[in-house]
Amino acid sequence: MTPQYPPEVRPLRSAEEIRQRVAELGAEVGRDCAGERPILVGVLKGACMFQCDLARAVPLEVELDHLSVSSYGRERSSSGMVHLKSDLAGDIAGRHVLLCEGVVDSGRSLAYIMELLRARGPASLRVATLLDKRPCRQVEVPLDYVGWTVGADFLVGYGLDAAERYRNLPFVGVLEEQ
Repeated sequence: MTPQYPPEVRPLRSAEEIRQRVAELGAEVGRDCAGERPILVGVLKGACMFQCDLARAVPLEVELDHLSVSSYGRERSSSGMVHLKSDLAGDIAGRHVLLCEGVVDSGRSLAYIMELLRARGPASLRVATLLDKRPCRQVEVPLDYVGWTVGADFLVGYGLDAAERYRNLPFVGVLEEQ
């Protein structure tokens, strides 16, 4: 079946490229976390597809949990204020945590989440992101696993949205100005 591309979205990474890169990241996580049973914490909603695909690609027993923060609302740019919308269901004290992000741009949300999680005493805290929007970085944050470093374009698809649209696209694309 031929993928359908909305005319306002220019493909950046195909579903096949994503599948292959996530498999590579899963193998890396498996090597680095050998002997551990990591808990993959997804940052909703943008990381949902990446987190699940990464969990399937890690050759270890893993657990999943989620939290949700907001700094964008329904806008294309961050407000600069990060708010916890929903918290983890379980305790991460003494656990090996792999925080999963769909995209890291300013770094503000990730820094906020990492501070929140570190205060809970995990044995380790690593970060995996499919996309690193390095040109947008305002707060430096450590990234242990990166699918691709990309530019400053507004990205959608594979869990990433624009006002809740485009999340279900199987690829990552650039949302062109209308």
